[in-house]
Amino acid sequence: MTNNHPALAIDPYYDGVPAYMTEVYDWAYVDPKWVRALDHNWVVRVLLFLNDQRLMRAYLNEIKPGMRVWQLAHVYGDLVTRAAEKVGPTGAFHLTDVTPIQIEHGTRKLAGMDWTKVIRSDAAAFVGEEFVDYDLICSFFLLHEVPDEKKFEIVDHMLNSLPKGSKAVFVDYHNPAKWQPIRYILNVVNHYLEPFANALWKNEISSYASKADCFTWRKRTFFGGVYQCVVVEHKP
Repeated sequence: MTNNHPALAIDPYYDGVPAYMTEVYDWAYVDPKWVRALDHNWVVRVLLFLNDQRLMRAYLNEIKPGMRVWQLAHVYGDLVTRAAEKVGPTGAFHLTDVTPIQIEHGTRKLAGMDWTKVIRSDAAAFVGEEFVDYDLICSFFLLHEVPDEKKFEIVDHMLNSLPKGSKAVFVDYHNPAKWQPIRYILNVVNHYLEPFANALWKNEISSYASKADCFTWRKRTFFGGVYQCVVVEHKP
């Protein structure tokens, strides 16, 4: 018998969302009211200290028209639209996310692009469509938002899903130079709002890969080391 008591009903925006998301990031990524308020280009620009465009380009410049691309999580602003447009109708763009409200926003942004799909899935468990080998898999500011054990799972899953000749791209936080004043602002922000972010100050992204030696790792840093872009490919 179904229990229809309203007090026991599961909010569809929270159903199946991991505990670390609701406990730490409810205000940023789960609560629909906050998500609708934050999903704007100007918010991304402020949060990234005006580095949003150069960091997006670090990812977008790796995309060629006709590629098959998997992006692991929805990103506020117009990034998913730009990535899908660059892929174009001769390719495929698949966007996954674990939270219903992010799926809702991603679906709206990619409406009318028949070569795109928005799929609800945990980033560490997504299985792409049969016969689809991705040319590029991207994690854009996702790793700093998950616990360390999840970082290992996500990085390994990305690399295990990477065919020969394809690449993985990670854009995320990095250990800022000691002269960079933003370092001290982020230290406070991380303490109160981003408890999983400081791990990327202490560890290279490659350290989360169980078979790191099988790949080449090319890293660029930006804004005095605050951010990084790492491109990963199979060794020849």
